[in-house]
Amino acid sequence: MSTVANKIISFLNNCTSPSHIHQIQAQLVLQNLQSDTTIAYHFIASCQSLRLLNSAHHFFFTQIPKPHVFICNSLIKAFSHSHIPHYPISIYAHMHKNSILPNHFTFPFLLKSLADVCDLKQGKCVHTHVVKLGHLDDIYVRNSLLDVYASCGHMGLCRKVFDEMPERDVVSWTVLIMGYRNVRNYDDALIAFERMQYAGVTPNHVTMVNALAACANFGALEMGVWIHDFIRRREWELDVILGTALIDMYGKCGKIQEGLSVFESMKKKNAFTWNAVIQGLALAKSGEEAVWWFNRMMQEGFKVDEVTLVAVLCACSHSGLVEMGRQIFRALVDGKYGFSPTVKHYACMVDIFARAGLVEDAFECIKDMPYEPSKAIWGSLLACGRAHGNVELSEFAAWKLVDLEPENSAYYVVLSNMYAEMGRWSDVEKVRDMMKDKGLNKDLGWSSVESEPPEQVNQSIAL
Repeated sequence: MSTVANKIISFLNNCTSPSHIHQIQAQLVLQNLQSDTTIAYHFIASCQSLRLLNSAHHFFFTQIPKPHVFICNSLIKAFSHSHIPHYPISIYAHMHKNSILPNHFTFPFLLKSLADVCDLKQGKCVHTHVVKLGHLDDIYVRNSLLDVYASCGHMGLCRKVFDEMPERDVVSWTVLIMGYRNVRNYDDALIAFERMQYAGVTPNHVTMVNALAACANFGALEMGVWIHDFIRRREWELDVILGTALIDMYGKCGKIQEGLSVFESMKKKNAFTWNAVIQGLALAKSGEEAVWWFNRMMQEGFKVDEVTLVAVLCACSHSGLVEMGRQIFRALVDGKYGFSPTVKHYACMVDIFARAGLVEDAFECIKDMPYEPSKAIWGSLLACGRAHGNVELSEFAAWKLVDLEPENSAYYVVLSNMYAEMGRWSDVEKVRDMMKDKGLNKDLGWSSVESEPPEQVNQSIAL
């Protein structure tokens, strides 16, 4: 390498200003070094650190008619790490148009950029190119294809690629588990995790975090305990992410005391860790303890967020702590926590009043909120009104639910039953006629059950 080239590389490594980049750019053209791949690598790295990747992209594709594949790969990699969408696929299209043959280093970062923006259509196109160009045997390329399909929630294609892999490493299994977890297919995530053990592939931290999340949401306590034992046997340090995942698993599986033990053993915690503790106590209906941890969180200097407030208000709701809930919510409205209440916080307050039988308070809260009430909020008011004999509010809430989901037959059935109980047979006929006009039938043998969080509704079959 020439002395000039070495000096330019030295300048690039110490470059701190956009003006330096422009000066070096001019020197590259004067010295005819723009095609030098080593200099190009350092130039792109400097542009990336100064957030000038667009300049690097423009420079190489205007100064070089047909850039070397290494330069194209370096640009694709830099853009994919900078999370700037569309540039990597644009560079790849330029390569294709100018007959610059990609290699197996091109595809992992190109596919990563497509996974980041969940671009399934382009992912399928690149998959076709991978097959045609003979790069499908590369495990890094295959893992990147898995990631695209998993990120797009297309687990059928993800599983097809996985099943066709001649070899699978820890990344392959982890992406599959993560994909199933992200589409809430928790049983398949845990089955994949078990298969991974039988295949003799040792999980890493990322695998365990995703497996623990599946355990938490599926209620697979036994598997969660096995993972915790594995972590202890391997003497892994409980970092913030792994420790928080364990606390979340124990909390959602009804073993909050074990979760608290994990919390106390952790050297570092963040807001997510504290939130997991408070959410676990809320699920355990330990409202007073949840409020205590909420106060301790603030005393120790951690900033509460919207999730924290939802958790502590849910804890108040489940434990009947009406006045404490009022106090916390009032402080939230007054700006004590640095943000305004969202519709979820109002939903929690409506639920607090509804569970306590304070029907009028619940309705006043709905009227005062600066948001359109969700179906969970009207559902809480309906349940409360019916439980405490407030026919007028029950009817009002039921019609609001019909307005929100006019194709949901369950709400019409509730209205019809309410009118039948009151002997208002003409209204019963009116509701039934509405169902007929919309082509709705009463779904026999099904019930809707509210679960946490309030806006999620699970359907369970009645046996």
